Amino acid sequence: MVNALFFVYCWLVFVPLMVLATVALWILCMALSPFVGPRRAGRLTAVPWSRLGLLLSGVSVHIHGREQLDPDQSYVIVANHLSQYDIWVLYGHLGVDFRWVMKQELRRVPLIGYACEVLGHIFIDRSNHEQALASLENAKRQLVGGTSILFFPEGTRSRSGELLAFKKGAFRMAQDLELPILPVTLTGTRDILPPDTLRMQPGPARITLHTPIIVDGDDEQAVENAMAISRRAIASALESGQFSPQPDSH
Repeated sequence: MVNALFFVYCWLVFVPLMVLATVALWILCMALSPFVGPRRAGRLTAVPWSRLGLLLSGVSVHIHGREQLDPDQSYVIVANHLSQYDIWVLYGHLGVDFRWVMKQELRRVPLIGYACEVLGHIFIDRSNHEQALASLENAKRQLVGGTSILFFPEGTRSRSGELLAFKKGAFRMAQDLELPILPVTLTGTRDILPPDTLRMQPGPARITLHTPIIVDGDDEQAVENAMAISRRAIASALESGQFSPQPDSH
């Protein structure tokens, strides 16, 4: 009965309100970006949009390991990917100015795709290797003053919830730019919105920040070592689920 009522609420209340909020904040984002820049425009529009979506769908976000973050340091952030809710959880509560690396297909999403482009997020065309490399080269110029870049190194959502194999792009960028890698584990979002369904349910989502990792060396083995260490860190929180959740205060 509760699930049925929440399903009705989602379609009669949540969806209409989020459509209105998306349109209103898109207009505000377009108006602000030329004057305040993508960093402040994102903080004033995309962050509230994400938090509103989480609030209206009954999702609480808990964070462990925030002490790992240096607000003045730029990172290559790598996170596992379980659900479309990962985007709202990270954007709304990670507390870091970052640029997404996202697949080219998302550029076609009405309003959101164009807003992401205006805010400086990076679209990667996986079918065109040279264009993908050019997009990443463009991204490098934005990683200053505490602005980070965020990858889902699995390349796609995990349908099963198990951690997939990682791709090397994020770790090569960290090596090239001599930036620390910040591994992040997301849990709970798959239960809120499982893959291949629009049937949501309220619940807690969790972000675990791990100790930053340095790519120790300038060869391919150093990249593979950093990737393996990052994957083990992310997997450790998925496997144990052991941390003391603290409601986000930001």
